[in-house]
Amino acid sequence: MTESPRRVYTRTGDDGTTGLLFGGRVPKDTAGPEAYGAVDEAVSALGVVRASVDRGSELDQLVIRLQRELFVVGAELATDPQKRDRLDPGVSRVTPEMVEALEPVIDDVTIRFDPPQEFVLPGENMVAAALDVARAVIRRAERAAVAAARDAWLPDSQVVPYLNRLADLVYTLARWQEGAFRPVRTHDH
Repeated sequence: MTESPRRVYTRTGDDGTTGLLFGGRVPKDTAGPEAYGAVDEAVSALGVVRASVDRGSELDQLVIRLQRELFVVGAELATDPQKRDRLDPGVSRVTPEMVEALEPVIDDVTIRFDPPQEFVLPGENMVAAALDVARAVIRRAERAAVAAARDAWLPDSQVVPYLNRLADLVYTLARWQEGAFRPVRTHDH
């Protein structure tokens, strides 16, 4: 007797609902699913960045970290507000430390290039362009998370600050990758 193949489709979403982490179902266009859908797109957009850089490079390793952190963001957004007590900080709930940890990375990358003096026209190279697409998707996820917070989907959450800081970081990474490199200077007195 042969086993039937595992099926990707369940048909449970055919009615326009989606399952949430820790149970429950809501319409797919509810604020939380809208926001975590945009986060999922951001993870994929960062995957295009990873596919465009050398494996094991500094940027590759950083993007992997960011993708994993976006899974935490997505988990929080995929949780019914009534079940937030089940979230695990840093695993399925964004922490203030996760937000703060992005700031020194932004600062470190910022000193590696001269800042643009005018609006940036994306497309200088493939990596920078992919980063700019990822940044735009992250900003959309941020706007969706703001809407979710306004709809009481995200009480007491760090999701919006995290996505805001992440978009800043990805913008900075794109400018760095455009090739306007400046050697990292030590602090001389």
